[in-house]
Amino acid sequence: MNRTQREATVRQLMEQGAPQVPVDLYADAVRRGTRVLRRRTAARRLMWLLLFAASVAFVVWALTVHPWVEPPSKTTPPLTGWGD
Repeated sequence: MNRTQREATVRQLMEQGAPQVPVDLYADAVRRGTRVLRRRTAARRLMWLLLFAASVAFVVWALTVHPWVEPPSKTTPPLTGWGD
């Protein structure tokens, strides 16, 4: 399309006025938007709940296993019985 054809097309679109929108479109959009917001809120709450549960599970595991303590060495024998 050259420039004059584009200008003619734009003028034609502007002269047509506002497009006709179906009457029930607004109600459908509000209903769908509300549904999307509810799903997002539920998903966000579920993610926070999973994060909290994982945090609690990690803390309980760390308190029972003590992963920061070095395990005793099993490669050298104990020094008992020396000097008898």
